Amino acid sequence: MNRLTYIGLVIASVVIFVAIFAPFLATHDVTAQNLELRFAAPSAEHWFGTDGLGRDVFSRVLFGARISLQVGIIVVAVSAVVGILIGSIAGFYGGWVDRILSGYLFNVFLAFPGLLLAIAFVAFLGAGLEKLIIALCIIGWVGYARVMRGQVLKVREYDFVQAARALGASNMRILFTHILPNAIQPLIVQSSLGMAGAVLSEATLSFLGLGIPPPAPSWGTMIEEARNFFSIYPHVLFFPGAAIALTVLAFNFLGDGLREYLDPKQRTR
Repeated sequence: MNRLTYIGLVIASVVIFVAIFAPFLATHDVTAQNLELRFAAPSAEHWFGTDGLGRDVFSRVLFGARISLQVGIIVVAVSAVVGILIGSIAGFYGGWVDRILSGYLFNVFLAFPGLLLAIAFVAFLGAGLEKLIIALCIIGWVGYARVMRGQVLKVREYDFVQAARALGASNMRILFTHILPNAIQPLIVQSSLGMAGAVLSEATLSFLGLGIPPPAPSWGTMIEEARNFFSIYPHVLFFPGAAIALTVLAFNFLGDGLREYLDPKQRTR
């Protein structure tokens, strides 16, 4: 793996550590307001300064990591499971089943930009963490299903699958015992990239007011609250923005590194 992969691994590890131990690392209550300290500059008392309501930015960035990773992990897990099941069925059975799933269902979701669909679903379901996760899962499974379908179409023609079929193995046994273990490898890379996409989507929807409502310390909400004061108090926007950028870059670097490591041709090159 290249150097960027190790950098991504280190940053991702730090973000995960911060998200797990945020209650112990935070120096202040994330909802405590002190209007006398509005927009205070970074100092020994407030490492990242304070926002427009006098809340500690450092503590809010720490808890924002917890929200972002919670959304990312749940969205990736649910989307991957649903995508694997639907993609496997489409690729394994083919024919009219594949025509309905990949020819119609996939194309319906892929016909619109993912973020636009997410906005539509969140606007319909309403704001909130659970509804945001549901909306991102609804639009997120298609990418995993497409990758899984392509892999199953390839693996099902291998000799060991044909041998299992000739020995009388059932379709379910062939699919879950012989095909899926040999087809799921690209989903590992897809999941790493999906984490970056889920974190960015959560921040985007929160920025637009369609995600996690205040006073929850979402990175996107923090940027939305600070955007009008960036020219005067840049620290209020800089730190949550840097947290989003570093987290997304970390998981993208990990995804690229895993793709290179898991692909023998790229690894040799």
